[in-house]
Amino acid sequence: MASQKMKRGSVSLRGALIAGTLSLSLVAMPALPAGADPVVANPTDALTKLTDLARESEQTNEALHNAKIDLDAKEAAQADADAAAVRDQGVVDEANARVAKFKPTVDKLAAANYQGARTNRLFAVMVSDSPQQLLDQMSALDAISNDTAKQVSQFTEATAEATAAAEASRKSADAARLAAEQARGLSDDLQKKQSELKSQIADVTAAFGDLTSSEKAQLAGRPFPPGFDAEALLSGLVPGNGASALQAGLTRVGSPYVWGATGPSEFDCSGLVVWAYKQIGKTLPRSSQAQASGGVAVPRDQLQPGDVVLFYNDASHVGLYAGNGNILHASTFGVPVKVESMASMPFYAARRY
Repeated sequence: MASQKMKRGSVSLRGALIAGTLSLSLVAMPALPAGADPVVANPTDALTKLTDLARESEQTNEALHNAKIDLDAKEAAQADADAAAVRDQGVVDEANARVAKFKPTVDKLAAANYQGARTNRLFAVMVSDSPQQLLDQMSALDAISNDTAKQVSQFTEATAEATAAAEASRKSADAARLAAEQARGLSDDLQKKQSELKSQIADVTAAFGDLTSSEKAQLAGRPFPPGFDAEALLSGLVPGNGASALQAGLTRVGSPYVWGATGPSEFDCSGLVVWAYKQIGKTLPRSSQAQASGGVAVPRDQLQPGDVVLFYNDASHVGLYAGNGNILHASTFGVPVKVESMASMPFYAARRY
């Protein structure tokens, strides 16, 4: 009995959530003539111009996010390479210190050999005046010989280690320089994209300002397609997976599209997906292209609510599958977050997180 009350309470809460979402969306969206299609129909030249400009800005916006991801990764690689170079140089310094420790002995031995020094047993016999003196002389020679041989061996080992360490240090230093150069290249590319996006945003907002009220209403469309029942959709979903991300995303219907925004009240396309999944404790990549590479691939005919769906041949747009061939997304400037048919865009791929 208690479980039935909890279930009824959960359904009521979900219903209230959807009702609130619908109310908010309907207030935020411009009024449309009865029966108007949610996809822009018979666009004017001004709408066509705006749509083209907005599409270009979205591509640049997502490319900008991707460039930032690449730059962050490259800067992390550069930091690792720099640290490795420092460690390797430390090994070189230690190896060189060992070489320096044994070098005097090796130098003395080399000098003695050059000067013809006699340090062998025959020489001991020749210069000894008594058996005891001979034994003492030979014992001393053995000690000198063993110690010298040991130090020569250690010198050889240390020299080999120093040579290997120097080569490793050279490689890590080269890797650090290469990583730094690549990071600088990505940073330059990022700045170029930022400048390009800024210019495109100015063009889009100017074109939007040229629209009439009816054109703006036509562009915005409806928050949901005809017949879309959010409460019925959510009532059969399993909590804790992509469906929960979709449920969170649906509460943002009516929020404006803003380049680079990740919520909670403004979004771009990948920003909405990131925000929705963040609400269920999952961190997704920031760009649509990176989102296209994560998760698990899902065929189009096996999509489930909450799956991440990518569009266009460069995966430059993304949204959350909302069932029955629909997508929840932050589509473009001038169009609030909404649910509409996937048929309005060319399908690229889908991923399940």
